[in-house]
Amino acid sequence: MSDVLVLFYSHSGSVRELARHIARGVDSVPGMAARVRTVPKVAAVTTVASPEIPSEGAPYVTANDLAECAGLALGSPTRFGNMAAPLKYFLDGTGGEWMRGTLTGKPACVFTSTSTMHGGNESTLLSMLLPLLHHGMLILGIPFTEAALGTTTGGGSPYGASHVAGVANDRVVTETEKQLAFALGKRLASTAKKLAGTI
Repeated sequence: MSDVLVLFYSHSGSVRELARHIARGVDSVPGMAARVRTVPKVAAVTTVASPEIPSEGAPYVTANDLAECAGLALGSPTRFGNMAAPLKYFLDGTGGEWMRGTLTGKPACVFTSTSTMHGGNESTLLSMLLPLLHHGMLILGIPFTEAALGTTTGGGSPYGASHVAGVANDRVVTETEKQLAFALGKRLASTAKKLAGTI
């Protein structure tokens, strides 16, 4: 069994829901399994720290998760067209993995949620790709052969899976958004499996 790391930060739950459907897509590929992880919040006061183990939900990511994964799905809510600080803080601390080439040659994809249709979901997806490119990862998106990509009236783009949550965060993840997240997870796992077979 090869693990695909589904790593995310979620503030209001929408990104966590997308992560769940990406993980379902990963698990649908025989021989592949989703390893779901999150990152702690960044404290405004440096003397306040999150507990080592979250009280609920996915465990916090470790360097071993990066080393052991066959692929990576990275998710964050949108913050002014960019990824959220907790995820950026984690990525900024992966210099050792970068030096060792831990993620080099592994496939990766990204996903996000934003409050409005034009709230920066695509620029957030692109911002998350930049550190993955520096790590030497192989970037995957959602091709237009996924019919739902051409008909979605909510989230979803060639750059990755996304959700439009509404200004009050009152919109649930739509069936189309779920379908695209699942397809992205499945594509990531299938690619990771193919790459593993060539090594």
